[in-house]
Amino acid sequence: MTTPLADGTVPITSEAELRELVGQPLPRAVTKERTRLHAMDRAWLARSPFCLIATAGADGTCDVSPKGDPPGFVRVVDDATLAIPDRPGNRRVDGFRNVLVNPHVGLIFLVPGRTETLRINGSARLVRDAPFFDQMVVKGHRPTLALVVAVEEIFFHCSKSFLRSELWQPETWKPELLPSHATIVKSVQDTPQTLEELEQYYGPEYAKKLYG
Repeated sequence: MTTPLADGTVPITSEAELRELVGQPLPRAVTKERTRLHAMDRAWLARSPFCLIATAGADGTCDVSPKGDPPGFVRVVDDATLAIPDRPGNRRVDGFRNVLVNPHVGLIFLVPGRTETLRINGSARLVRDAPFFDQMVVKGHRPTLALVVAVEEIFFHCSKSFLRSELWQPETWKPELLPSHATIVKSVQDTPQTLEELEQYYGPEYAKKLYG
């Protein structure tokens, strides 16, 4: 076994060591990978209002960005291509900048109430216009760019993490145990706005600025 480090942790340094701990995957877990969209994948994407996009920069630094819109916002271009519209945000575009230098992306698509997820890995590019942009209009907003993903690997992921976390069980939700978003922003950022100004900014009017 690997010698403990000074902090007491015992690192895993090889796949053989990792396999010794976790074992081998079941055959079903290995053979579930596909390279083209199935009708079931299309049905899932049609009902999904939320996805996570993982990217990495040229130096290996990583980013995970959430994307959300009405169900079906991700457009299936063909059996091996998806398009994800961009909406007004904070303009950091961390993930998009990563894609410009490293096209590899990992996607996880959620459907509220369902404990499985759809995972898609592939190669992405940014486009500033395409014929399908007209089908991506939401509340009058036509996207100014989209992430087009060439599917390389696709599979459904099991429910265990959602069941363990009880993510969709309302009786476990206690959002009031954390302060308001305005309070969090004021606590962790050096911002000139007062807490009252931030509370107003992130208040009921915030939802009216989602597409404008």
